[in-house]
Amino acid sequence: MSYRSPYILDDDPVCGHPLWSEFEARFQDIYGSGPEGAPLLARLAGSLATALRTRPSALAEQDRVRAASPDWTSASGNVVYTFYVDRFSQDLTGLIGRLDYLQSLGVRWLHPLPLLRSRPGDSDGGFAVADFREIEPHLGSMADLTDLTTALHARGMGLLLDVVCNHTAREHAWAAAARAGDPAYREFYRIESTEAAVAAWEANLIDVFPDTAPGSFTHDPAMGGWVWTTFYPFQWDLNYANPAVFIEMLEVLLFLANQGVDGFRLDSAPFLWKREGTSCRNQPEAYRIVEAWRAALSIVAPGVVLLAEAIESIDDVLPFFGQQSPGCDLAYNNGVMTALWGALADEDAGIARTLIEAASVRPAHAAWLNYVRCHDDLIWNALAAYAEPRDLKRWSDFYAGGGFSGGRAFQTAPGGVPSTNGMAAALVGLGREGVDQALAARRLSLLYGIIHGLDGWPLIYMGDEVALGNDEAFDRDPARRDEGRWLHRPVMDWSVVEGRDDPDRIEGRTFTALRRFGDLARSLDGLDIRGPARPVALTQKAVLAFERVEGSRRLLVLANLSPRGVAADLPPGWTGGGRDLVSGRDQSGPSIMLEPYALLWLADRT
Repeated sequence: MSYRSPYILDDDPVCGHPLWSEFEARFQDIYGSGPEGAPLLARLAGSLATALRTRPSALAEQDRVRAASPDWTSASGNVVYTFYVDRFSQDLTGLIGRLDYLQSLGVRWLHPLPLLRSRPGDSDGGFAVADFREIEPHLGSMADLTDLTTALHARGMGLLLDVVCNHTAREHAWAAAARAGDPAYREFYRIESTEAAVAAWEANLIDVFPDTAPGSFTHDPAMGGWVWTTFYPFQWDLNYANPAVFIEMLEVLLFLANQGVDGFRLDSAPFLWKREGTSCRNQPEAYRIVEAWRAALSIVAPGVVLLAEAIESIDDVLPFFGQQSPGCDLAYNNGVMTALWGALADEDAGIARTLIEAASVRPAHAAWLNYVRCHDDLIWNALAAYAEPRDLKRWSDFYAGGGFSGGRAFQTAPGGVPSTNGMAAALVGLGREGVDQALAARRLSLLYGIIHGLDGWPLIYMGDEVALGNDEAFDRDPARRDEGRWLHRPVMDWSVVEGRDDPDRIEGRTFTALRRFGDLARSLDGLDIRGPARPVALTQKAVLAFERVEGSRRLLVLANLSPRGVAADLPPGWTGGGRDLVSGRDQSGPSIMLEPYALLWLADRT
């Protein structure tokens, strides 16, 4: 039987809210329903009430507008741009000065990578956070963040902020207090006192960085044992079995939401809960934690979205959208992204069809974040449930230089295949000697045309819009050379950007193509083209086909994954052809000739 706190009143704006009971239920799913939870729920109710009372009126009005259209996250063409602030614009003030550029590209959402204050020195690209309520000083201040969100909202744009919810830097105040012997803060982290206990856990864990940070524990004399460190030794995993950790992180989200942040990327969400005898990934409690955060935010800031950073099998990602109640609004479509690269290498759409079908079962309220590249590596092992080991190895070898690609191999856990690093332009062969550059450019445009045609929010990785290549010099920098992912984290080359309007330059053609795809994606709502993308099998293995058919009009996307022309037979129901939205020309069946790496968005006639 659930225990209800005597301090909670049904007529207050928080506990009388229809979602309070949902929040309370999810909290009790995780931490139990006994009387010991009463003061915790009372504190939570107070935190929500304070956040609600102090929420700026402009943000509350934005919440009301979004709540009036509950399916607003399903709108087509919510183009997202992801980047490191210092490598794109130096700081937040400089970022405000670049909003005209981003808006000209059709960007609706900014997704900066970690910008909260991190530890000195190596911070894993900012993912070792030392203070969740401060901005990294060389990037600006919290006032600068508020200025940015205000400027974005004036343009009808939004901000997705990275919140590293799984761990803190060892320099965080919580960790410092734990090292100083504070028993309450020692409980914020997972500590094992013996090597035998560590070995028992490690037997079931999978190393994330087996070459540069093997193992998941780090000995710390001040802690009197081994601290759980899934990623790097200076990143201490939080102990979510302690409800105080849950409360502190929720209060962080509420604080940042009231600075104008429109959404949170929940970094490393699969790792939030530890259970003996498992890989400690994607445990049921991790999903419940996200659902509880969603319910709480829906009471205070219902216009704020949650994005699951879960680079896992689609079957493990889907529950982050919610099981007992709504969870994340968005999740990275990592499976489809990785499969597209494999399909492009093989000139065979099979693996992409498989993953698009798997992704199509997302719940109606959820949206995929579709992407071609990001700041992380291409993790072939994430496709292990859908492809044979020989396929994973073939793709890994191909993009490590065995094919047209200019990528490099990255580390992997024992038994897996190496991941791949590299900018999208490099992976398709742009700038590589002996590779047909016209075909390479077509490959880059093709991939972005596919992800814009899928249901969900399309994401552009910084520099892809002007075909920016690898930072081949990273390994000559002592501060970066031990982290292979810096290969695809270059500084934005604004001299290259100057050519974005020149159709005779690769940056001009690429920028125009990506801007056009965003415009086309936004036009789909007006055409009443809706619903998840579902694959269509064709006899031509090199042609990826998928359709969206839940509106009054239908869309069929055809993508030739080969460097040769292909006559694609139209599937049943499409033999009458339609209008290609990309070219603006009518196409008729029963087959359509596709040029090398050609893309069609075929809309049926009204």
